[in-house]
Amino acid sequence: MTLDIKICGLKTPEALEAALTGGASHVGFIFFPKSPRYLEPEAAGRLRRAALGRADAVAVTVDADDAFLDRIVTALSPDMLQLHGRETPERVTQVKARYGLPVMKALAISDASDLKAAMGFAGVADRLLFDAKPPKGSVLPGGNGVSFDWRLLAALDLSIEYMLSGGLNAANIGDALRLANPPGIDISSGVESAPGIKDAGLIAEFFNSVRAARTNAAA
Repeated sequence: MTLDIKICGLKTPEALEAALTGGASHVGFIFFPKSPRYLEPEAAGRLRRAALGRADAVAVTVDADDAFLDRIVTALSPDMLQLHGRETPERVTQVKARYGLPVMKALAISDASDLKAAMGFAGVADRLLFDAKPPKGSVLPGGNGVSFDWRLLAALDLSIEYMLSGGLNAANIGDALRLANPPGIDISSGVESAPGIKDAGLIAEFFNSVRAARTNAAA
């Protein structure tokens, strides 16, 4: 099984190149002003040119209105939109129809009841992203460096396209792959030296750990 890998919250050419060199299938750009990973859409559009033909560009938004989404899509020409807020299934459908782009819906998971509720987006969003619920008081819906019990995903229907996110890093990715066996993974804070500051060395280390875990699993 192939494994999609998304490096999210990229802001510099160096970090983007590290992600692409490592083998990222998706690169994410954050359009949520409260995030330390925020980029103006026009800056992200200039940055993502290096990814053309190498990885899919994902525009990550949080409860964005149509005007802001229009600006993002015009500036970035993303391959996918990621909705990381309180968007409803109806809003996902509207966004898909308006832009003709696949949509990934992020969902906060803490326990089995959250996972069951998330299934309301299956068949509506093109892909789901399971992230940990943010810590109390956090203004960020993701990128908080916290995880949930990955074993919850082990019994998930294999036909459901999703990415696992939340608290992943080079040290624990082997456990995450073994316990959940996800078709895709998404990492942001786990490859940063400080909030919003991607570290090329940590990105390379993460990819090395992913390859080692997959080699061991196949042995």
